[in-house]
Amino acid sequence: MRLWHQSLLSQLPSKQLLGQHRECCALRGNGWGKKHSVVDYVFTHEPELLVAYHHTVMLEMKKRGYHIDPLWWDYCYRGKNCAALSSFSLKRYHSVLKQPLIYDEHNPTYYEECISNLKEKGITIE
Repeated sequence: MRLWHQSLLSQLPSKQLLGQHRECCALRGNGWGKKHSVVDYVFTHEPELLVAYHHTVMLEMKKRGYHIDPLWWDYCYRGKNCAALSSFSLKRYHSVLKQPLIYDEHNPTYYEECISNLKEKGITIE
């Protein structure tokens, strides 16, 4: 699984958006730090970035009328089988949200990779 380029979130079909939520939940939980070639860059950053990205995903889900377990809105929540984040910087989180893109890796090249990946799935994004 991948984290879709942030600018594509509002255009993703429901299946991909819901999959993105599941991926974020897994990465925030027991998947944190587990090697995976497509998402390894996430682990080179503070967890605040993943939480900010996940909150962006959940805001899009909320816009579409999906109901999200309220526990995931808690910045430190990592899932039922994980200890909460012991340190979380709200200041860092809010500064990340002010950036145009949360992850520097979500650059134009990555955007094109995501577009190509979606096309392979039969999904065209304008």
